[in-house]
Amino acid sequence: GSTKSSMMESRDEAQHVVECDMCQQPVSFFCRRCGVNLCDPCVLIHLRVKSKNGHDIVDYTSKDDDDTCHCDSHPQNDCSAYCKTCETPICMLCVTIKHKSHEISELSDKIEELLKVIATENDRLQSFKHELERIFEHTTKLLSSISSIYQLRKDEVTARGEEWHKQIEETVKKLHQELDGMQKEHETILQKQKEKFEEMVWKVNKINGKTIKLQKSKNVTEMQSFVPVIQKQESLSEVSQYSFPQLYEYKIDEYLENKLKENELSGRILSEIPTVSTVIDTGFPADETKNRLFDMAVTDDNKVWMGGASSELKLFDLQGNLHHTVSITTYGIYLCMYNKQVVYTGTKAVKMISDTDTVVTMFTTGDWEPYGVTSATSGDLLVCLRKDDQNKVVRYSSTGTVLQEIQDDSQCQPLYKEVAYISENVNGDIIVTDWNKNAVIAVDRLGIFRYSYSGKDTKFDVCSVATDSVGYVVVTDYKGDKIHILNRDGRFLRYIIPEGGINKPHAVCILGDGEMMVGECLTGIAKKIKYLEE
Repeated sequence: GSTKSSMMESRDEAQHVVECDMCQQPVSFFCRRCGVNLCDPCVLIHLRVKSKNGHDIVDYTSKDDDDTCHCDSHPQNDCSAYCKTCETPICMLCVTIKHKSHEISELSDKIEELLKVIATENDRLQSFKHELERIFEHTTKLLSSISSIYQLRKDEVTARGEEWHKQIEETVKKLHQELDGMQKEHETILQKQKEKFEEMVWKVNKINGKTIKLQKSKNVTEMQSFVPVIQKQESLSEVSQYSFPQLYEYKIDEYLENKLKENELSGRILSEIPTVSTVIDTGFPADETKNRLFDMAVTDDNKVWMGGASSELKLFDLQGNLHHTVSITTYGIYLCMYNKQVVYTGTKAVKMISDTDTVVTMFTTGDWEPYGVTSATSGDLLVCLRKDDQNKVVRYSSTGTVLQEIQDDSQCQPLYKEVAYISENVNGDIIVTDWNKNAVIAVDRLGIFRYSYSGKDTKFDVCSVATDSVGYVVVTDYKGDKIHILNRDGRFLRYIIPEGGINKPHAVCILGDGEMMVGECLTGIAKKIKYLEE
């Protein structure tokens, strides 16, 4: 009773309450031959109705599960042949009557032919399924992060707006002070002029009085002494040329224009002729392709870890003295500093040198091979990863939890083809060198594409990248034997080619005080270069 009725209810809900065609009760059965929906009581009534095709009553839920093909002309018969002339399945009765002179084939042959077409098309669709799922997942990811992306953009706009407001308020204050000073000066001049002319008016009045008096007089002596006095009295004095200030508000525009120019040049000036202050021979052996020096990382106390074509890392001071050597499991190709320890990428793992000089695995990277690595201001690690032809940048916590994956752009196209070195800029941009695209590719902290730089000319041969405290992007150009300096928006500023040149620069790191260390790959020599003016 009750179980059956609840089953009926749930089945009805699933069918949006389909009704019996005879009495509007909820449906239970279906007659395939007549195409009629039936409830329990109406089935018996329906079966009594004579039909030249007969009846085929099935449970409503399996009404579409018909594996057989009924003949259109003789619905009580199943089809067993195929008429090629009419392109339709037929029964044996049709073969002898209606389709007697037509071209007939086995039904199984037609089924095989149709299934082949269906299978081919299905395979075609299935082969796209992976791509569809990838785009679907990527779109889902974009949707879930869209509000945080736009919120960040709004916050950036707010912050920049507040910066400008502050600058403008300061400028207004400065201009008010200037105007106050000018007003004071003007007032003083006019006050002096007022007093001077007041005195002159008084003198002229006095002389006029004396003249009237003398007109009635015969005192020649007095007249004689008065003549030089009246002659000496000037009739007019210098009037101040001080004028009121005109249109002062344009000075704000002037100030802002200058400020924008300053922002363009942001901060410190690049020195005209970069100088080399120290040359360090790192002493790494050459590998089979003659490479010696690969990467370097600066410690807090201004020493530099060097990695090259041997299973060891070497720590030099800036004068070129070797302080320390530690053994590692691979060549030191990709290094960075993390919490005062030196970190490098090994086979499918990110490793760290402990205080006791032992190699500790921080975390593994699954099927993906790690390349460039850098520490982020957030306290995480950013790692370049490759697997087959796929590339991505992953933000890991120190324990290897994946916090962020950067792989595709907003059009679901891969951002990278062959990730190599990586650096985080002061504005949060994540900057990667791509050896296949031969470009520097920057995304913002959320992984949204910012810019790509492919050199000033076609001979660009990108290798590694570093960023400094001003936001300059420093890129090594391997075959170009030079360094490219970009601003934080990826705009080329200039080349750095120190005196004496630089041969096949591979590694680069920033030392502070406007200096960088550049490593020559084939000679194994590192050069300390001054590139910013004080």
